[in-house]
Amino acid sequence: MAIPTARENILDKIRQALVQPVPLPFPLSEQAAEIYQPAAEELDIIFAEAFIKLQGKFIFCSDEIDMRSQLEQLIKAKEWMKVYCDEDKWNDQFSNTINLESSDAAITGCEYLVARTGTIVMSGAQQSGRTVSVYAPIHICIAYSHQLVYDIKDALLFLKEKYAENIPSLITFASGPSRTADIEKTLVTGVHGPKEVYLFLVDKES
Repeated sequence: MAIPTARENILDKIRQALVQPVPLPFPLSEQAAEIYQPAAEELDIIFAEAFIKLQGKFIFCSDEIDMRSQLEQLIKAKEWMKVYCDEDKWNDQFSNTINLESSDAAITGCEYLVARTGTIVMSGAQQSGRTVSVYAPIHICIAYSHQLVYDIKDALLFLKEKYAENIPSLITFASGPSRTADIEKTLVTGVHGPKEVYLFLVDKES
């Protein structure tokens, strides 16, 4: 009678384990329960609170007319002379330069807004492309209430449904101005991206 090799012994133990699986030591850890509780408030309120905590500037607009009025006032008050925008919907209204690198501010849209974390979700499939939101010192994002989702997983699910087999090669999650800290934990903003981020949330799309 042949003596089983070490490999055969291991395979035999694996087969037995598959036939009689060992109970999970922590069964509750494997359940499909949500990690975060469902939203208790309106998503726009949750997003605004989280976004402001991250040093973002939140502006609520009742409709697109209100958005254009408030954004024009902001540009005038801040004296931004060169505003870059590559979005057809707003280009004629706000853009006055084709040079992104030397612009004072840049305007983009977004894919979704994650309320729980105050995050702007953008992708390489957008008309603005990969670089507009990070090159200019000021990033202005125009979004709509229907783009609000509660959690990041919801945004990823909707992106998958939206693009099907053509998922964008770049998906960006931006939570307020860029931030970095040195070895002494001194927080500095605007080093690797915009030093200020404005989010104009439009309630009604015309």
